[in-house]
Amino acid sequence: MSTDSQNTPHTASVLEFKSSTFSVPVLVLSNNDLKAIEQQLQQKIQLAPEFFKNSPIVFDLQELNKQEVEIDITSLANVIRKSGLVPIGIRGGNEEQIQTALALQIPVYSIHNSLSSDTPKQKKNVPLTASEQKIENSTTLITQPIRSGQRIYAAGDLIVMAQVSAGAEIMAEGNIHIYNTLRGRALAGVQGNPDARIFCFDLQAELISIAGNYKISEDINDSTRNRPVQIYLQEHTLFIKDIREH
Repeated sequence: MSTDSQNTPHTASVLEFKSSTFSVPVLVLSNNDLKAIEQQLQQKIQLAPEFFKNSPIVFDLQELNKQEVEIDITSLANVIRKSGLVPIGIRGGNEEQIQTALALQIPVYSIHNSLSSDTPKQKKNVPLTASEQKIENSTTLITQPIRSGQRIYAAGDLIVMAQVSAGAEIMAEGNIHIYNTLRGRALAGVQGNPDARIFCFDLQAELISIAGNYKISEDINDSTRNRPVQIYLQEHTLFIKDIREH
């Protein structure tokens, strides 16, 4: 049988490249103590194990390099993998670190390249008393639908103006507000804040969690499903309340 390309009929393309925006957690390191890094990684993962399971992650070395602190890239990558995460990029590295990462088949990201939402973050200015310590917080606003497979992480409150599809995951250190349908997973207060809350207009979630306390879809009562609700934590128990109730 001839395999001459001139005699081969034209076939439809089997692939195409498309531009896409996706979110990846960024691990910003300020210390080169690998044992401490592994321990704290495990602590954070335990707060939301399902979110972090096999999660891609980019590690940022900019702060270490500012301090002129060296770190073993190979050992760091091993610690990350041992924790159940998948290192897919290095950011803020020097030339030697970059070459080591490339040898490990870990791509290089520009420090200016946004791996999370490309939407603006607005800082809150909160009045402080003399006894309070200033803690910088931020609000992340997302106006586009969050599609299946996408993961969003907010280092403060997260506001989503569109639907969160099944298979998508959103995660915030503060509150989560969804002014649409929640079909995927939503995890608030992921750094252990029990006062964080989740608000959504239409609850159809696969999983909801506050400070590591969670419910899956099967645990959500039909009386609150497909309704506008607020979700809060009280005595280590998640409560779901229709926000139209007084």
